[in-house]
Amino acid sequence: MNKISTYFKESYHELVEKVSWPTWLQLQQSTVIVLVATVLITAMIWIMDLGSNQLLKLIYSLFKH
Repeated sequence: MNKISTYFKESYHELVEKVSWPTWLQLQQSTVIVLVATVLITAMIWIMDLGSNQLLKLIYSLFKH
């Protein structure tokens, strides 16, 4: 039981004393970067999906009776 208590005390100390938390501005900037990257990656995947869909339609139409 003493080990568990020590673990929680040390964990708390590390979170309060040693971890460098981002400022509000840094947090906002990181959020914007993640959102922009998400939108760009989503757009790229959507474009690739449309392209592969059109390509498959073309291939299937070649073998249609």
